[in-house]
Amino acid sequence: MTDTSPVDPTVDLLARAITQTSEVIAAVTPDQADQPTPCEDWTVRELVTHLIGQILRDFRIAARGDMPEWGAPPEQVGADWSAEFQTRARALLDQWRTADLERPVPSLGGEAPLRGRADQQIAEFATHTWDLARATGQDRTLDPELAEYGLAWSHRVLKPEFRGPGKAFGAEMPIAADAPVYDRLAAWFGRDPAWTPSA
Repeated sequence: MTDTSPVDPTVDLLARAITQTSEVIAAVTPDQADQPTPCEDWTVRELVTHLIGQILRDFRIAARGDMPEWGAPPEQVGADWSAEFQTRARALLDQWRTADLERPVPSLGGEAPLRGRADQQIAEFATHTWDLARATGQDRTLDPELAEYGLAWSHRVLKPEFRGPGKAFGAEMPIAADAPVYDRLAAWFGRDPAWTPSA
């Protein structure tokens, strides 16, 4: 029997973010593995390993309502990046599709509905997809709704005290208010929107 229950809009948007990331990973060629990325000191290989071996693991734990050990080393990732990402991402989405998004879970400053963790994941996937597409010279139009959603969420929760040396996020980069949305997303998360592999 087919499951015809409606998909929560947040989970649907997360699925779109994952699909977009999957498409960008699939387009990376082996000779690009050691190229730099907008993520400081990370190569393409290290960024993909972060996405597959760390983010997908930690995000699945978060989707269960538990707290990941965010600083734990990434799991080992095989040579077929595209297949590995799709397999692990499918498990993450399966977790979200059966989750109670309104269940209170630990959050910064107390408790918040589980859905806030899905919001975070949309923002992270959108940002790292921009990183990877820019690093590998992929001339593609990224889904603007994902970036707008990620910006709206992160503007509410990313406080100044979370930025700076030794913190999870760098300083926001200056950018025009009418710049393309992915440039604004990159700048908000401390990237240089004008970054290129040759810079």
